[in-house]
Amino acid sequence: LGLSDRTIMIRHVLPNAMVSTLTFLPFILTGSVTVLTSLDFLGFGLPPGSPSLGELLNQGKNNLHAPWLGFSSFFLLSLMLSLLVFIGEAVRDAFDPRKTLV
Repeated sequence: LGLSDRTIMIRHVLPNAMVSTLTFLPFILTGSVTVLTSLDFLGFGLPPGSPSLGELLNQGKNNLHAPWLGFSSFFLLSLMLSLLVFIGEAVRDAFDPRKTLV
């Protein structure tokens, strides 16, 4: 009686699971970038001298005579995290199956 389990999963479960997975992916990336930058800033991440935003922030903190180091890395980090959040919201709006088309 009725449809097979595979057909039910493909028609109903997969589209709803895809929305939540695609929605959370940019937020997971945002958290990962924040953690990596924080660890690099504290000295627990990549080896010293490796190019990263945390290392650049740390160099900007240590060299106050060159404020562009800290400002540029902070601006780039905040811009990247903001864009990832906006991408996550756009993906959620685009793939939401419960969204009404008007």
